[in-house]
Amino acid sequence: MAQMLVVGLAEATELGPEQVGSKAANLARLDRAGFRVPPAVVITAAAYERWPELKDQLFAKLGFLGETPLAVRSSAAAEDLAGASYAGQYESYLNVAHDALEEAVRRCWESASAVRVAAYQKSQTEPGATVPGRIAVIVQRLVHADAAGVAFTANPITGNRQEVVVTAVRGLGERLVSGQALGDEWVVGEGGATSNRFSEQAIDARQASAVAELARRVESVFDEPQDIEWAVEGDQLYLLQARPMTALPEAADWTPPRGGYWMRNIRIGEWLHEPMTPLFQTWLLELLEDGYLRVERQLAGTAIPFPHASINGWYYMALPHFGPFMILKALAESRFKLIGFLVNVLLKVSSQPEVSDKAVLREIYEEWRDRFLPGYRQLVESAERRLELATPDELLPMIDGLGERAGQYFAYLGVVGGSAWKMEGCLARFFRDHLAATVADSVQVLLRGLPGTAPEVPAHAVQSLDWYWPTAGEMGWQRDSLAGLEAHRRLASERERVEGMCRAALAKRPDTLDRFERLLAVCQRYVVIREEQARDFTLAWPLLRQCALRLGQRLQANGHLAQVEDVFFLTREETKSAAPSQKLVARRRAEWERQRRLVAPLTIGSAPKRLLDSVRGAIDAARTTTEVPEGAIVGDPASPGRATGRVRIVRGAADFDRFQSGEVLVAEATAPAWTPLFARAAAVVTDGGTLAAHASLVAREYGIPAVVGTNNATVRLLDGETVLVDGSAGLVTRA
Repeated sequence: MAQMLVVGLAEATELGPEQVGSKAANLARLDRAGFRVPPAVVITAAAYERWPELKDQLFAKLGFLGETPLAVRSSAAAEDLAGASYAGQYESYLNVAHDALEEAVRRCWESASAVRVAAYQKSQTEPGATVPGRIAVIVQRLVHADAAGVAFTANPITGNRQEVVVTAVRGLGERLVSGQALGDEWVVGEGGATSNRFSEQAIDARQASAVAELARRVESVFDEPQDIEWAVEGDQLYLLQARPMTALPEAADWTPPRGGYWMRNIRIGEWLHEPMTPLFQTWLLELLEDGYLRVERQLAGTAIPFPHASINGWYYMALPHFGPFMILKALAESRFKLIGFLVNVLLKVSSQPEVSDKAVLREIYEEWRDRFLPGYRQLVESAERRLELATPDELLPMIDGLGERAGQYFAYLGVVGGSAWKMEGCLARFFRDHLAATVADSVQVLLRGLPGTAPEVPAHAVQSLDWYWPTAGEMGWQRDSLAGLEAHRRLASERERVEGMCRAALAKRPDTLDRFERLLAVCQRYVVIREEQARDFTLAWPLLRQCALRLGQRLQANGHLAQVEDVFFLTREETKSAAPSQKLVARRRAEWERQRRLVAPLTIGSAPKRLLDSVRGAIDAARTTTEVPEGAIVGDPASPGRATGRVRIVRGAADFDRFQSGEVLVAEATAPAWTPLFARAAAVVTDGGTLAAHASLVAREYGIPAVVGTNNATVRLLDGETVLVDGSAGLVTRA
C-alpha cells in the first residue's frame, strides 16, 4: 500500500481518477501524449492523514526538481468533470518552498471539508464521488510565467465551436483565475486572432494563436470542448490543466428563411429584446403586423409588407424585394400616391425635413392626434368595462381588436415619430458643416430638455411588447419624479445656452441662420411628437395581459395547465383547445429559456450600400471623433457626455435591485418600464438600439451619456469593471 502514496505522472495514468483525481489523471494522459506539462508528482487520495509514511517518499520523488519553487494543487475525483467543474472550490498554492510543502498539502486536504464544497456538491445533479478530505494533491514545478491564462476551445458565450477564446495576464495566472484581473482577451477563428481586450498586453496575436493551437490539440485528445490553463516561460508554452467545458451554450444556426438583409433592431424588433413566447408570436405579433399594414395602405395607397421571421425565437425583419412587377403593382394599386409618400417620408425628410412636414407628415400627425388617439383610448376603456363579465369566447375578439388597433398606432409612430431621427441626421450634418468649429457641444444638446419630453413611467409602460412580461403598473415601479424634473430643467437651460451660441456663431450669415432656425424648429417639434406618440403606444398592454391570463385561468381550472402563466407558451389555437399538453408547455418553456441565453446578431446578411450609407451618415454626423482607441467598444453616439463608473449588466427586472447609483447600466436593450434606472445611472450602454431607441431618448432627458448598437457589450464587459462611456463619440473604454 505504501508504494501507492506518491506517484509520478507516468504511474498516475495507470491508477485512474479514483486514486489520483480527475485533474491529475487528465495531466498524466496529456503528458503521455507528448504535451509540455511541468514535471510533477501526485499524492494519492489514499495518503490522507498518512504524512509520516508519505514524507520520505514525497521528497525522494521530488529530488529531480532540485530546490525550485512548487505549485501545490488539489485533484479530486469529482473535479474537472463535464457536468461539474468544481472550479475554485478547492485550494491551490503557488510559489511554495520545499520547507512549506507539508503545510500546503494539509491545507489542500482541509479545503475538501469546506462548507462551499458541500454546498456545491449538493447543487450538482451528479453527486460528488469523493468523501470530504479524501482528495489527491499534485505537487508540480512552478512555471515562472511571463504570461499565463486560460483558453476555451468553444466560445463560452455564443457556443461557437469554430472560435477559441484566449484570456491572458502578465506573470502567474492566479490573478486571472481568482478574479483579481480581467486580462487581455483574444478570439482566434478562421480569420486569425483578434483582440477584444488588450489592457495588459500580456501576449501578442502570434502567441494567442499558439495557445489556441495548443487548446485544439488538447480537445482532440478528449474529443470534447476543453477549458485549459497555460503559461509561457521564455519561449516555452506549458499546459497546466485541462478539463471539459461546462454549461456550454448550444451552437445556434442563424440562417434566415430566405436571402436578403435581416435586422432584429428595427420597427417592432426594437421593442423585443428577448426571444418571443409562442402566444405572442402566433397571435399578438400577427395582429400588430396586420394593423401596421392597414394604416400603411391608408397613408401610401398600398401596403408593402416587410417579411418577418422567428430565428431561434428572436424577431427579425427583412427589407422587401422590390422587383419590377412588385413596383408596377404597388404604383397601380396606389394610383401613384405611393411616390409622394415615399419621397417625403424616406428621402426629403433626411434633407429637407421642413418640406416633408408641410407636404405629408403634419397632416398625418394631426389625423393621429385628433381622431386615432381618442379612438384608441375609447376602445381600451370600453374593453376594460366589459372585461370582468367577458366569457372566454368574448375574450378572443377583444384581444384581436385591441392588438390590431395597437398595430395601427405603431404605424403612425413609425411614420411620424420615426421621422425624428432622420431629421436629427440632417441637423447633425448642418451642425458639423457650420457650427462644430465654434460650438464645442454635441448637436444632441439642442434636442433635449424640450417641453413635453420629461421622462415618465405610466402604468402601461412595458418591459417588452411580448405580453408575457408584466407592465410597470403590475410591478409597482415608480419613477423618481423629482430627479427627472430637476434633470429636465437643467437640460432645458443648457439647451437654451447652446441655442444662443449657435445663433451668435451664425449672426453674420443671415441665410445660414435662417436655415438653422427652420431646421431646429422642425427637428425639435418632431422630437416632442415622437415622445408624445411613444408614451401611449402600449396603452392596451395591461388589458391584453389580463385577457391572456383570464384564458390561462380557465385552462388551469380545467386541469389543462399547471399554472396560469403557462398560457404564454401555447399558440392562439391551443388556447381554445380542450386539453393543452403540460409536457408541451414544459418543453416550449425550456426551449425559450435556452434561446434567451443565445447572443443574437443584430443583422444577418449584407446591407444594401445605399441603406447602409444613409444610416451611417446620420450616425457619423453626430459622432465627435473617428479615432478608436485599442480595445474600445464602438457603438452609436446616442446621448452626449462622458462618465466613468462600474459596469452593472442588467438582463431584466430581477436585476433592478442590484443596480446602484453611479453605475453604468449595460443591457441588451431597455424599454419604457426601465426608465427609473436612468435616474441612478452614470451612463447607459446597450447591445441593440438606434438613435430613436428608448435608451437613447431617455438617457438624453436625464442628461447621461449613452452608447447604443454595440452588438455585444453585454458579452465583452464584466460586472464590476470600470469603464469610461463617451456618448458623444460612441465609445466605451476600460478606465
